Amino acid sequence: MSNQFYKRIRAALNNPKLQNALDANAERRSLGRQQAISSLEEDWDVLRARAHKIREMTISKLDEYLAQFVQKTQENGFVVHLAANAQEAGEIVLGIAKQHRSQLIVKSKSMVSEEIHLNHVLEEEGIRVVETDLGEYIIQLRGEHPAHIITPAVHLNRSEVGETFAEQFGMPYTDDIPEMTAVARQKLRQTFLDADLGISGVNFGVVETGTLCIVTNEGNGRMVTTLPPVHIALMGLERLLPRIEDLALMLDLLPRSATGQKLSVYTNLIHGPKQADEIDGASERHIIIIDNQRKSVRDSILREALLCIRCGACLNACPVFREIGGHAYVSLQGKQSTYPGPIGSVISAGLFGQNDFGHLAQASSLCGACKEACPVDIDLPKLLLRVRAGGLDADKRRNPVGVPWIMNLILRIFTWLASSERRFSVGLKLASFLSNMVAPRKTMLRMPAFSGWGMSRDLPRPARRSFRQIWASGDISPAFELQTGLDAYSGIKPTYLPDSSAFIDEGERKEHRSLVKVFVDELVELNATYTLCNLSDLPEELLSYLRTNEIGELMTWEADFLPAGLLHYLNQNGIKLIYDVDASVKVGLTGCQAAIAKTGSIAISSGLGKPMLTSLLPEIHLVVVKASQIFADLNPVLLQLEIQSSSTAVLISGPSRTADIEMTLTVGVHGPRQVHVFCIIDQ
Repeated sequence: MSNQFYKRIRAALNNPKLQNALDANAERRSLGRQQAISSLEEDWDVLRARAHKIREMTISKLDEYLAQFVQKTQENGFVVHLAANAQEAGEIVLGIAKQHRSQLIVKSKSMVSEEIHLNHVLEEEGIRVVETDLGEYIIQLRGEHPAHIITPAVHLNRSEVGETFAEQFGMPYTDDIPEMTAVARQKLRQTFLDADLGISGVNFGVVETGTLCIVTNEGNGRMVTTLPPVHIALMGLERLLPRIEDLALMLDLLPRSATGQKLSVYTNLIHGPKQADEIDGASERHIIIIDNQRKSVRDSILREALLCIRCGACLNACPVFREIGGHAYVSLQGKQSTYPGPIGSVISAGLFGQNDFGHLAQASSLCGACKEACPVDIDLPKLLLRVRAGGLDADKRRNPVGVPWIMNLILRIFTWLASSERRFSVGLKLASFLSNMVAPRKTMLRMPAFSGWGMSRDLPRPARRSFRQIWASGDISPAFELQTGLDAYSGIKPTYLPDSSAFIDEGERKEHRSLVKVFVDELVELNATYTLCNLSDLPEELLSYLRTNEIGELMTWEADFLPAGLLHYLNQNGIKLIYDVDASVKVGLTGCQAAIAKTGSIAISSGLGKPMLTSLLPEIHLVVVKASQIFADLNPVLLQLEIQSSSTAVLISGPSRTADIEMTLTVGVHGPRQVHVFCIIDQ
């Protein structure tokens, strides 16, 4: 196994700050995930199985779906590029940037861009590239690689971030997380406004509609895809879904697994460049669909790895990752792996080479926690074993990567012994005799370090007598022991299983609630606020809110998309109305196309008189929702014609937020700090 890998492991285990950070991440992610999963009405395992089948079917027909997706997105107005490898992808991005004479590029988080080393390619040509996700921004300032798929700066504590900000910005040192978040917001705001090109990743590409789905929490993803005139989306070719209904299912699974949310703050649905009558949005959109060995993985025994939706749940569940962190996953030469953890150990071997990265699969206990956590039910232990056996070259390889020759010899001898009952019996007796001679008082035996196992693994002492010998001696009666065990537990209810009546009662109570009540309850959970009122009272309620908060001007949608007479009333009472995009205005007012009760989300689509930035640039977002617009679930909202036919649409679930510093939830990053809903309860 790689000496560099060993060195990284030792350094991680001996770093108390890192250990504390990894423990906090694992604990909070696990708790949030369990709470979010418990809110589902349908069984989690049923949903996982359904998602697995959808992803498996998509990968099996990948060429067919890819052709359809390319055709549909081109019809929608995207410029589509196919990149066979990282070099081609980088050259395509560089060509687009040079064509538009781009000097400043803003990026939202994209693991594919890390995979192809895009920042390095652009910076070599003198183009400034700024990461805008808070975690990515921090590690870019420090010159580091992401340590986690979802939380790039998981390895840092608040004091380290504070020291970085003080050094980079010349500001007084502070370790106050909201204050540091506010500094990042202030530093990046003008960068968003000045950038001439934006780059994002893609969570899902929907074949039937040609939709790009981009899921974020901070608001930077919307900024990057809306403010610059040119947008480039980077997408691995495996990220396709056949139908919108499939997207609804994945959006039930991804946020819950990734960040413990029912739905991310911003679920951005991009269908094409802005239309001629729209005042904001990118006028030119490119999709770069990247292979980079994915088709080779599809045709190999590691194919199931392509089902991954990049939630990071397996990292949080893995006992090895929770001890060594993402930066320990390096090649034989010490090159950082883009993807860490259990899924990264498989993907890295498949995409970047078994010889360089196959040893990462040895960093696993094969406990199965990763499989249990995976929202699409990928059998990661099986895939890790396949990588250990040779991965893509399993049929050709005799000596698995990452296994020292002496260990490989020991395993061959063991295989020879275990293939014969007589040889195995003799071998056990000999092993028991030798262990009692060498270490008579130890219950566990440490393997020698040169075996490749001795650094961190040990073995139980071979039993003095075999099971058959114990059985034949009559020392125990297994049937009696089993019955005694059953009797002992017959009157005990498992404490980890809640009383099912609690679910029944709660379910009945929810059935009697109105959708409005469920909706506003969810708003409160999301740190949003609300006002319930009748339509006739809305103008006065809204004016009262503005005056209470000393607000004298509004960036707003046009009157046709808000209740009749509302804007006229506000204007008559001294409120200045601004219909263009103005980054200096602190409050934005919009209507909506729909709302989702069970997630507290608001759906907004673009169009003439409905600037998307009205709901994004201001510090406060005010939105008017009619009770008739509230749906119970996500699926009917995604199927609305107005959502699908717009150039862009977004599902908004509360104010922008981040937990990128010490897993501490901080509200108000790049998007609004406050969301206030005026819910009209009569029609």
